[in-house]
Amino acid sequence: MNQEKMYLINKLFNNETIRTVWDKDSEKYYISVVDIVGVVSESKDKQAYWRKLKQRLKEEGNETVTNCHALKLKAQDGKYRMTDVVDIEGMFRIIESIPSKNAEPIKQWLAKLGSERIDETFDPSIAIQRSIDLYRTKGYNENWIQKRIRGIQDRKTLTDIWMNGGITEEFEYAILTNEIYKEWSGMTAQEYKEYKGLRKEPLRDNMTDVEVALADLGEIATREIAKKKSPKGLKENVDVARRGGKIAGNARKDLENEIGESVVTSNNALKYEYMNEKEIETK
Repeated sequence: MNQEKMYLINKLFNNETIRTVWDKDSEKYYISVVDIVGVVSESKDKQAYWRKLKQRLKEEGNETVTNCHALKLKAQDGKYRMTDVVDIEGMFRIIESIPSKNAEPIKQWLAKLGSERIDETFDPSIAIQRSIDLYRTKGYNENWIQKRIRGIQDRKTLTDIWMNGGITEEFEYAILTNEIYKEWSGMTAQEYKEYKGLRKEPLRDNMTDVEVALADLGEIATREIAKKKSPKGLKENVDVARRGGKIAGNARKDLENEIGESVVTSNNALKYEYMNEKEIETK
């Protein structure tokens, strides 16, 4: 399983957080086994309960345990650790082995989880609303969410214009994005992520509302200039990207002169903490 092509979604069941990963390649959800086991068993030590259950299922030759994958998921202490996950079908089989009154409600919850993606293919607005609800669950305020959703739409319009100008390769989009970022923030997108202490998490999801507004302004300005100048090829588009980014950079300078401090911050939205690979291996 390639975790680079997955993203974590924290789902809630009866106010309990269920760590859930969406695999874009297989179009499947993978669920943290220990989280579900904790809800179903109501054990005070869900880790110990899962270890014993896993051993018993292995001895019984249960194929679900054999097919368990391990992914790095964020734990309650904010650190990432290897965690057993299975798909929804496998989770149903594990639940069947746990005697509990909670089994049926969690089964219904899992069935609904699996149907969400099917529903979204018929009504894409469901996916948009799900994203909004997820941002709310993570603690983002309404003003930030509005800017973020609008920024996604603006970004798509910009990439369409770039495509019309002959930009077709992923590395070219990255180059143009970096030119915009460097002009207003002084950093490439990757440098900005490192500055905030991020790894795989989206940069804009960890920006303040001011940072999001400046990022959006840089891209909107680039878009409007490109509409008028119709640049062709990478070289001409780089020039336009720098000009668009500079407009956002000037706005940043004006604001910082007024408030007397930098609006570019190393803080990330969710106060991430990390363990390095060696620390994880010793746990």
